[in-house]
This record gives sequence, structure tokens and C-alpha cells, in this order.
Amino acid sequence: MTARHTATPDVDPAVRAELARLRDSIDNIDAALVHMLAERFKCTQQVGHLKAAHQLPPADPAREAAQIARLRRLAESAKLDPAFAEKLLNFIIAEVIRHHERIAEDTTGPTTADGH
Repeated sequence: MTARHTATPDVDPAVRAELARLRDSIDNIDAALVHMLAERFKCTQQVGHLKAAHQLPPADPAREAAQIARLRRLAESAKLDPAFAEKLLNFIIAEVIRHHERIAEDTTGPTTADGH
């Protein structure tokens, strides 16, 4: 750990208190993000099962493009870097597709050389 990250005893107690308050807020937001992502993945797992049951492809490029455009607009209105928001959504989408592929494989099961 660098000296920049260590607590120094001569920091004003009011500054320490404000830093602790802000960090508590960050911790709460991080927890909310994790819980929201967990809920999102519960929904996308259901989508994956529905797709697998109806032999639909794991990826939906048109839907993904629409979601990225929508998220970029939301990011702009929230004063968040749209490029960052897009990178985050692309990461999430890649994980969702990976889950959908696994669900499809589990649903169809292994096949033998003659297709059975």
C-alpha cells in the first residue's frame, strides 16, 4: 500500500468523518448494484431457458444493439460517459450470452456421432 492510501493521524476529524460518510454511501451503492445485477441475471436466465426451449439462438444482435443505444441515451441524460456505459453493458451482454449458450447445451444434452 502506498503512503497515499494510508490513514494519517494529522487529518482533520471532520475530513475523516466526511470521508467515512461518503465511503459508506459508496458501499451501499455497490451493494445495490450487486443485488440489481443478480436480479437482472435471474431474468436473463429465464430468457435463456425460453430461448433454449424454442431453439432460439443465444444471441440477439438486434436486441443487443437497441439496448446499447438505449443505455447510451440514459447515460448521457444521467451525465455518465456513454462509452463507459456501453463497455459495461457489452460486458454484461457477453456474460448473458455465455449463460444462454450453456443453458442451450444443457437443454439439448450431449449427442452421439449419429446425432442421438
